[in-house]
Amino acid sequence: MNGKIEKLIERFKRAENRKQQWLPHWQECYEYALPQRENVGMTSIGTDYGSKKNLHLFDGTAPDAVDQLASSLLSELTPPWAKWFGLKGGEELSEEERSRVAETLEKTSEIMMQNFEHSNFAVEIHQCYLDLVTAGTACLMFEEAPVGEASAFRFYAVPLREIALEESPDGKIDTTFRCSQIGLESIRLRFPKAEVPPLWEERFRSDGDFRLTLIEAVIPRHGSFGQSGYEYTAFVWDENSGPEDNLVLREGVFETSPFINFRWLKAPGEVYGRSPVMKALPDIKTANKVVELILKNASISVTGIWQADDDGILNPANIKLVPGAIIPKAVGSKGLTPLEAPGKFDVSQLILENLQSRINHALLADRLSQVNVPNMTATEVLERSAEIARILGASFGRLQSELLTPLLKRAFYILRRRGDIMNFDLDGKIVDLQYKSPLALLQARQDVSNISEWINLVTALGMDGLSAVNMFEAAKTLGRILNVPATLINEQPQGNIADAAE
Repeated sequence: MNGKIEKLIERFKRAENRKQQWLPHWQECYEYALPQRENVGMTSIGTDYGSKKNLHLFDGTAPDAVDQLASSLLSELTPPWAKWFGLKGGEELSEEERSRVAETLEKTSEIMMQNFEHSNFAVEIHQCYLDLVTAGTACLMFEEAPVGEASAFRFYAVPLREIALEESPDGKIDTTFRCSQIGLESIRLRFPKAEVPPLWEERFRSDGDFRLTLIEAVIPRHGSFGQSGYEYTAFVWDENSGPEDNLVLREGVFETSPFINFRWLKAPGEVYGRSPVMKALPDIKTANKVVELILKNASISVTGIWQADDDGILNPANIKLVPGAIIPKAVGSKGLTPLEAPGKFDVSQLILENLQSRINHALLADRLSQVNVPNMTATEVLERSAEIARILGASFGRLQSELLTPLLKRAFYILRRRGDIMNFDLDGKIVDLQYKSPLALLQARQDVSNISEWINLVTALGMDGLSAVNMFEAAKTLGRILNVPATLINEQPQGNIADAAE
């Protein structure tokens, strides 16, 4: 056992060392774009929680744009007020078999959605989106809640300071090390079967602030033939003690990883992602400095800088051009006299407006605003939706692969193991995932528009044109594209409606 823990510790240290070069960059991004977030460099229990984090921030354009982009991702990918996913028959099923299982899959997806709605998912995923937009990488911990709670799911947005990641050869960041601080109550809550040594219990009782370093390692089982899943090891680590003092709290195998790591975009060869804030950081820092100088100039304009007679000798080294300063001058002299420019032209506001515009453009704040504004035609709404799909297309593809698919598969397997849903495989062959978020439906809207335009065109040709249209199949196709519940779509024609009414 000690040999296994030693190998995990060495692997964790290597992953942590590779992360160190990112910490200054992340810290700068958080300082200028998300100052209320925790210090990403802290590895022990924080002592500055609740303290002011924006003392050097003068321009609020970037924090506001970050918040808008994170909120847009929440509403476009995982809206808490709408059903953003579903289940459908896989590619190996026939049309008749898909029709038979449609109602069962609809009920299964409803059960999954109810558990998401009754959990803290919307709160924690929004925190992850803020990390994603600011630092380019985010981690969502997806645990199974105890039996008896309102939801089977429990989520936690893991701060970047607690995780160290490794990328597998296939490009997945599915090896996760989490280093956090844990107290006695948390050990008993999360690891009820763990035996805590009496010495530690006494230490916890005598010192209320005492915490232990907890290492959680989740490693995929790629190398073993016939094996799948993820090996999970949680142990308490004391860097100053020997391997024999490392207490293993839990070991096991997960079918899916409890840590869901996802990125905005990545450069080849890098493990961690890069964010839109990183791209806009030069403009963000410049705009912040421009506003600082404008405020200093404004304070001087309000309070002024004064001169007073002095019969001493002027020492330029002692002069400070600060608001309210009094500069001595020789009696009868003009004192410190500035050179007058031939013309006065204040360009600071022009520079600031240009910088703020570029920041909003880089963080998509000017392109992801509300679509359904008054006086917009249906065509304008469709074009605006297509523009959003084009902007977020590449990022959505990565987020679908690294966030949505692992998230829904873990939710499915948790409910299946608990017996809340039927026992079948979510492998894409028999049953497959279906994404119904607003962003996923943007392409569907274009397909619906194409079908509707075609039907309108052939209708203008008269009965000869309409004879080329299979209205029943067209209606079914439109229903599937728009994700209409399967129970509302008839798979076989029901006869003439007028005849049925008679």
